[in-house]
Amino acid sequence: MVSTPRLIMLPLYDVCTTSYVSASLSHDVIYLGTTPVTIDPSSIQVNPVLNNSVSGSANFPDATFDYCNVTFAYTHTGRNDSVLVAYWLPSPASFKNRYLATGGGGYAINSGIGNTGSLPGGVIYGAVAGATDGGFGSFSNNWDSVYIIQNGTVDLESLFMFGYQGINELTLLGQLFTKSFFNMTCDDKLYSYYQGCSEGGREGWSQVQRFTDFDGVITGAPAFRFSFQQIQHLYSNVVEQTLDYYPPACELQKILNETIASCDPLDGLTDGVVARTDLCKLQFNTSSIIGNSYYCPASPECQGFPPAPAWPEQNGTVTAEGVAVANAIVDGLHDSNGKRVYFSYQPSSIFADGFTSYNTTSDTWGLYINSFGSEFVARYLELLNTSTLPNLDGVTYDTLRTWIIQGWKKYQDTLQTTWPDLTDYYNSGGKIIHFHGESDFSIPTASSVRYHESVRQIMYGNLTFNESTEALGDWYRLYLVPGAQHCAPNTYEPNGPFPQTNLGVMIDWVEQGITPVTLNATHLAGENAGANAQICAWPLRPLWAADGSMDCVYDQASIDSWLYELDSFNVPVY
Repeated sequence: MVSTPRLIMLPLYDVCTTSYVSASLSHDVIYLGTTPVTIDPSSIQVNPVLNNSVSGSANFPDATFDYCNVTFAYTHTGRNDSVLVAYWLPSPASFKNRYLATGGGGYAINSGIGNTGSLPGGVIYGAVAGATDGGFGSFSNNWDSVYIIQNGTVDLESLFMFGYQGINELTLLGQLFTKSFFNMTCDDKLYSYYQGCSEGGREGWSQVQRFTDFDGVITGAPAFRFSFQQIQHLYSNVVEQTLDYYPPACELQKILNETIASCDPLDGLTDGVVARTDLCKLQFNTSSIIGNSYYCPASPECQGFPPAPAWPEQNGTVTAEGVAVANAIVDGLHDSNGKRVYFSYQPSSIFADGFTSYNTTSDTWGLYINSFGSEFVARYLELLNTSTLPNLDGVTYDTLRTWIIQGWKKYQDTLQTTWPDLTDYYNSGGKIIHFHGESDFSIPTASSVRYHESVRQIMYGNLTFNESTEALGDWYRLYLVPGAQHCAPNTYEPNGPFPQTNLGVMIDWVEQGITPVTLNATHLAGENAGANAQICAWPLRPLWAADGSMDCVYDQASIDSWLYELDSFNVPVY
């Protein structure tokens, strides 16, 4: 049922040609849902790639494979625009009736179309894998480069494409192309999947909440609740400004290292991994670190993720002021009336948002404004064609709350992406694997817990907690990954596992009915590199026995530590 016997026997070179691909694409107007588009035949580029090797990815296993690299552009009828899409097609003999759409990160709608992006992860599993540029000009252009036409004037079509439409069109077009390329009949089942993390995770939820095109969706550390999420990046800066203390980088690093060391054994296993950040939050007293000495060598400026300023050689002792800053960051944003606005990162997460900058002239540490939060305010709230705020003068916790509400209202129908009633997707038979690193420094892990609980309460509010959790788990499961940082393993907790084979797990769930009671993971570094591990499904929490065996336990106090009342607002926050 994969395709006709004739096509299976054909080598990649026979089908990976411009003429064959062109014949597989319609050159009439195509309706993607209700949206008419036309493919530009002159844009079609095709080349076969043999013995392509990929390794070192956290999101798919090492592999060597052949594929057909196809890119082309389409235009929306009457709009005179151009949207680039890329599809990697496995060789006919390796195709397994599967299609995979992929997303991006930050303000990018794709993660790149090379070996370090997401496309190899589909081909490895016999799927056609697709990515889009969203109509932003090229695969390397991000949405923020096109949204502002001039100060105060925005390109709303780019907002819709970034928000949900681009991935939907990529999917519908990719499904049609896949069926045509591999000569699938109406009776052949094409299994469709989505995989993405961070912004890619949000994009996955944008599809689940609006459409029923996927059999399975994998969403990692989603950047939904978009306005809250982006303003959250400025919260640590405002904590430091409010408390008038800017911790040296090495002081925050010392607090992190001591937290990991102290909280590591709380899960029953001393392995350098804080698998129970909830117990850490409940039991560890950060004040015990005050007076501990620290030392760090000089460090150059880092333009990676997270970005960081250059640091000089440092030595000193942890101060009460530094601990107060760290505690306030972990506690989360409250307004001037003491009501909770949002939550923050778990203890054992690096203080990336709280990085400070060193002034060589005055020999002092000062504010280093987070670029994600700064750009959101400048570009998406103030609608200025800039990515930076000059300063945070006069910005208070209440200012952050005001900005959150402003962005919430402005982008509720496009970027908020927290619609909790997933009845249509559930009725379609779709499955969801949702994962989030417990030591995520960029998107609070509790953000994923809150959305999962919102879905549970909205869809199964007539059932008890345990009954509703079981019912939801039949098709949607959340996993908190011990020690993992943002969408990746954590160099500060290298012995932690990571769910590298999520697509394989999803395929087994969808196509074989094998429910992932625990989530398969692999130790990608550290002492147990290469070994298998299993991750507990929320709300169960991992606990190791003296003999080294792990159990997934129910711990009400720990569960409660993940649940927050955002009482600063008079409307629900899903």
